[in-house]
Amino acid sequence: MNIHEYQGKAILKKFNVSVPYGIVVDDVENAEDAAMEVQEKTGTSSWAVKAQIHAGGRGKGGGVKIAGSIEEVKRHVTDMMGMQLITHQTGTDGKKVRLVLIEQGIYYPGLSPVREFYISVLLNRASGRSVIMYSTEGGMDIEAVAENTLQLIHREEINPGTGLQLFQARKIAFNLGLEGIAFRGMIDFVTALYHAYESSDASLIEINPVLKTSDDRIFAADAKINLDDNALFRHPEYMDLRDMNEEDPAEVEASAHKLNFIKLNGNVGCMVNGAGLAMATMDIIKLSGGEPANFLDVGGTANAQTVEAGFRIILKDSSVKAILINIFGGIVRCDRVAQGVVEACRSIGNISIPVIVRLQGTNASEAKMLLDSSGLKVLPAVSLEEAANLVKQSVK
Repeated sequence: MNIHEYQGKAILKKFNVSVPYGIVVDDVENAEDAAMEVQEKTGTSSWAVKAQIHAGGRGKGGGVKIAGSIEEVKRHVTDMMGMQLITHQTGTDGKKVRLVLIEQGIYYPGLSPVREFYISVLLNRASGRSVIMYSTEGGMDIEAVAENTLQLIHREEINPGTGLQLFQARKIAFNLGLEGIAFRGMIDFVTALYHAYESSDASLIEINPVLKTSDDRIFAADAKINLDDNALFRHPEYMDLRDMNEEDPAEVEASAHKLNFIKLNGNVGCMVNGAGLAMATMDIIKLSGGEPANFLDVGGTANAQTVEAGFRIILKDSSVKAILINIFGGIVRCDRVAQGVVEACRSIGNISIPVIVRLQGTNASEAKMLLDSSGLKVLPAVSLEEAANLVKQSVK
């Protein structure tokens, strides 16, 4: 589950990770009061004004501004609120800005130069260990650093049995070229950051940039946190952080029906039970010349209602030219899925695109009889190869 920057920083603060003081507003009228409160709390004479959307690259898209006065804060909030912010992660449609974060300025001049670093904590699936990735070259062009100067990206793998060790935190601070107060501050920062990652069951915490201020303090100037959906039962308080406005409407609808759905940019809708079979089905679609329009796993408890819900979600995508239903009857019976297909087609009515159905396993013969006697125009398939050929004919 993705969350906003201001929500991520609230989580980090609970684990003693240094973050700038800020207030989020949802109305231009509240901008002045928020800026004044930030100034009263911190004594700052500058503010960072940041659009809150679930996407990176906001700075390059005009979603992050520095203000030197309260009037300037109000002007930036006015410009951002309601805009369609387009970044390299939003696509051409962009995302509507509904929330703006007003923070204390931390890029103030001083005797010591301000420096930006990159630090993230995530799971290395190859090794089965969490890893801290970090670089001296933090900021808006970190993707270019990773692409062109990979040697500047450092990695520190964490043994799950012992957790982050002090010598590892010291190594990170040393490799970032810090010394004195900043060196000790970075050790504390990294230690607290890893504690936040583990304790919140995050799948990713990315801080870009981590800022060393001119007085050698360390701050998380930005924060991107992805929370592991499978661990949310341990953190019921995080459920309120979900922002439906930032999610694809089809994925929100699917989650309400307990369907595992991810929208893709293809022309063949998929309805499958089991993640592994779903991946294989998507491969078959691509090999047959089509492109999968979605990942949809109806799970092992599929019934007529979930199948109908899946149908409706897939058909809302106007780019879908065919639907492939590929079910292996193990826990879920094929005749139950077939009944769901029949009821869904009758309930939805005129389905103008081909519906290819492959049902194998428990009660597959009963399922075939149900489909044959339904009078519906479905295209039955026995093998994956046959299903692939029908897909090819449908999308050519």
